[in-house]
Amino acid sequence: MNIAVLLFEDFETLDVFGPVEILGRLKDLYTLKFYSLKGGQIKNSHGVSILTESVKEINNVVDILLIPGGLGTRKEINNNFLIEKIREISHASKYVMTVCTGSALLAKTGLLNGKKATSNKRAFDWAITNGENVNWIKKARWTVDGKFYTSSGVSAGMDMALGFLSDRHGIQFARQVAFQIEYNWIEDKDNDNFCEN
Repeated sequence: MNIAVLLFEDFETLDVFGPVEILGRLKDLYTLKFYSLKGGQIKNSHGVSILTESVKEINNVVDILLIPGGLGTRKEINNNFLIEKIREISHASKYVMTVCTGSALLAKTGLLNGKKATSNKRAFDWAITNGENVNWIKKARWTVDGKFYTSSGVSAGMDMALGFLSDRHGIQFARQVAFQIEYNWIEDKDNDNFCEN
């Protein structure tokens, strides 16, 4: 399956590289490419810089769209061109995954209306203002509603990615991947202990 990771300035590092570590190591199953609106180098506040291709290069064979969060979402939420591109690519994708406040960008498209979703608990109040018709579930570590997967903040993207693998390939397969990266997978998608903190 082809995965398109959509980047913007000031994306959250682990939002991207957590799921990329999990899905990218399965080279016989998943192929990753990084995209941004115009292509070129995209940087974040941690000093991470990624060379991306333009979203114009995305064709209709994208199986999974991955949208991270981060401080950059506060600016990009008002980028109508980006929101429209997210809507367009999401329509053509078999699955759409968001991490952290990436769900706010997806919610802004209207595609999450009437669907379950979650977001970063520290930014939850802001995220939900971008999708008043979304069934926001604060307690969830991640949610699944049809082809849409949304996760809570930062490290929760790894739990969601493993949950996706479990849904596609079985729970033992996902547990084996978690073991390979020495990660304690939170398997219960409905209970995020950071919700109470």
